[in-house]
Amino acid sequence: MTEVLKALIEALENRQPVALATVIEAQGASPARMGFKILVWPGRSLGNAGGGELENRIREAAQEALSKGAAKTIHYSLREVGEEAIGMLCGGEVTVFIEPYLINPELLIVGGGHIGGPLAELARIAGYEITIVDVRPERGDRPKLDAQSIRPGTHIVLITEDHRTDEQALRELLPTPAAYLGMIGSRQKIRTILEHLRNEGFTEDQISRFHGPIGLDLGGREPAQIALAILAEIEMVRHGGTGRPRSEGVNAETASSV
Repeated sequence: MTEVLKALIEALENRQPVALATVIEAQGASPARMGFKILVWPGRSLGNAGGGELENRIREAAQEALSKGAAKTIHYSLREVGEEAIGMLCGGEVTVFIEPYLINPELLIVGGGHIGGPLAELARIAGYEITIVDVRPERGDRPKLDAQSIRPGTHIVLITEDHRTDEQALRELLPTPAAYLGMIGSRQKIRTILEHLRNEGFTEDQISRFHGPIGLDLGGREPAQIALAILAEIEMVRHGGTGRPRSEGVNAETASSV
């Protein structure tokens, strides 16, 4: 149990999403005992609940809880047949509580100006952990970009007030494992910068990960409205959305059913 709890703390410190499954009740003949724990990462686990089919079921349930992000309590009957039976011969009953520990997404904003500020506010409301890079200390958390610190779950927005700064930042960030990388600017600015990077030897695979000009076309032109459009695109990419109105086609479906 101590090993599992230490691993849980380490996973959280390293920003790894995990699910902790704990046996909270065990009655009758059962390989599991109250307090047995299994820690589950995507694709692997640590700990035990007595082995066998019960442990397999708990691991599967923990993986599902991790993917859905919802805690749940599950009851298992260690019998071959009957309600909640899992095909075991022990005859006991086991109840397990599964709690996922999800990591808030990270948003790195390079440029804390008139758009970066509102973007940070909106993203905090949406649950992001925010870092702002800006040479002006009153507008940022740190003055310099550190590309080596970028993790797979980091979402990055380049919105400085100088296209040369944006270009240099993009040059440093394209090789990183960032989950999202986008830049503000006109189509001409984006085309010119990408041409520079191609001439420098950046591959099409690297460039294809880039989003620019950044944001969904919501029509607004004020700083907060542009920030909203940027966050909307990031959320669309993060959750695999389409960006289309959810009401699309509803009127036609309604009319056809009349």
